[in-house]
Amino acid sequence: MIIGKVVGTVICTRKNTNLVGSKFLIVDPMEKMTAAVGDRIVAVDNVGAGIGEIVLVATGSAARVGCDNEDSPVDACIVGIVDDPEKIIIA
Repeated sequence: MIIGKVVGTVICTRKNTNLVGSKFLIVDPMEKMTAAVGDRIVAVDNVGAGIGEIVLVATGSAARVGCDNEDSPVDACIVGIVDDPEKIIIA
């Protein structure tokens, strides 16, 4: 699970049929992942998050479960919005 800030949106005019109706957001992780993955990720928004919000992102096969569609080609899904970002403790 990744904690990150939503910094933008992605608009796709063509996408996999399992993803029709899905909203895509660009998330900047609070803790940087490995350089091979990159600094920002695109995640399917399953909770109605908006730009500037701190979110929880499930990745890998757990992301498909979080999006309620195990047949979709999803590797990252926003599954929660952090209520009070000031209380996040990163050890």
